[in-house]
Amino acid sequence: MAYVSNGGVRIWWEEEGAGEPLLMIMGLSFSLAMWRDLRSVMARHFRTILFDNRGVGKSDVPLRPWSMAAMARDAVCVLDAAGVASAHVFGVSMGGMIAQELALSAPGRVRKLVLGCTQCGGPKAVRPGAEVRRVFLRPFVSKEKRMAAFTPFLYDQGTPRERIEEDRAVVRANGPKLRGSAVQLLAILRWQAYERLPRIASPTLVIHGDGDRLVPPENGRMIAERIPGARFVLVPNAGHIFPTDQPERSLAEILGFLAA
Repeated sequence: MAYVSNGGVRIWWEEEGAGEPLLMIMGLSFSLAMWRDLRSVMARHFRTILFDNRGVGKSDVPLRPWSMAAMARDAVCVLDAAGVASAHVFGVSMGGMIAQELALSAPGRVRKLVLGCTQCGGPKAVRPGAEVRRVFLRPFVSKEKRMAAFTPFLYDQGTPRERIEEDRAVVRANGPKLRGSAVQLLAILRWQAYERLPRIASPTLVIHGDGDRLVPPENGRMIAERIPGARFVLVPNAGHIFPTDQPERSLAEILGFLAA
């Protein structure tokens, strides 16, 4: 557990387990704590390396806006600090965008690539419905009201309530910083990779919940079609946070791909 600096911005990172290195990159607004049980499960098989993206958790919130490329460089700095030349990379949502940028800008650092519930940005990305966009435009409501408003767009209707509440408890304890989340969102809106995706050479698994309303699953299918040899898996009865909705199926697909 330590900090590493990227251009004066401190990035908090942690590691657990042993074996082949696996870098795990979390999504918009969430700290590394949101990996929850998946972290310890992956640590039974890999040397898992995790970090708080700039703007959230224990990492700095720079005064100036930043880009997706800057967050990919943060990931490289974390690998350097861990003494890892290359690693498997697993990113979800915005973390999947950072993972794409990492595979494009530093291909030698990425072994296998897992892209979860993510999109390629730009005009080709399939946008969520108007009801989702309206929730994003309500940034100044209380944390509880914001979590309640987002819940239908993050989880499948059949997911046990207690499992969702466990996620929400993590968010309460590691609440996002408003400015950090806003600048992360700006970085997402300014980023795109569609034209560059065929350059990704790492073996790639793209995994998506079939009922994802925040990042529609057509985005995952599009990414898989653009990356040579990529495999696309659609997880049934799962929304955006598919590891919470369908933990067993998600874990089986990811471990099976990484161990193959």
